[in-house]
Amino acid sequence: MATQKERMLAGELYIADDPEIAADALRAVQLSERFNATATADPETRRAALAALLGEVGEGTEVRPPFHVDYGHHITIGPRTFVNFGAVFLDVAPITIGADVQIGPNVQLLTPTHPVEPEPRREKWEAAAPITIGDNVWLGGGVIVCPGVTIGENTVVGAGAVVTKDLPPGVVAVGNPARVTRGV
Repeated sequence: MATQKERMLAGELYIADDPEIAADALRAVQLSERFNATATADPETRRAALAALLGEVGEGTEVRPPFHVDYGHHITIGPRTFVNFGAVFLDVAPITIGADVQIGPNVQLLTPTHPVEPEPRREKWEAAAPITIGDNVWLGGGVIVCPGVTIGENTVVGAGAVVTKDLPPGVVAVGNPARVTRGV
């Protein structure tokens, strides 16, 4: 029988109140606190703290604190990407961010899902679906990306948009839910 962590990593329903999962979450909280407390004047320490927190960080990538994650090690950020203040990346499932991505302030990448039915939700079951952000994407301030979404390369998502479905490469999308308004 699979452990709760194995179920989580397989994208199945799982219960997060599990010692192994809790240990991973505690690790992320401690590493996030260290990253968020680093001084701007000490970029080497900041970079080392970010590298310890995340699964992979590309060369020349900058993440501005505060930065919040569930586990951290399920996040891959490509080279030359910029993540502005206040990002929340809930990485129960993998979050993959390409190269040269621009992420505005207060952007949320949210992989967790919860059952719609009341009883399993009351019993604390949850699941997750991965998020993929292609190369050279720009997410404006306050964008929310929902579980299971892929955003194609060179796409621009306007400030405050809520992305509930995949977006193709090379478009501009705005609104709630995000809708394609034109090509780039």
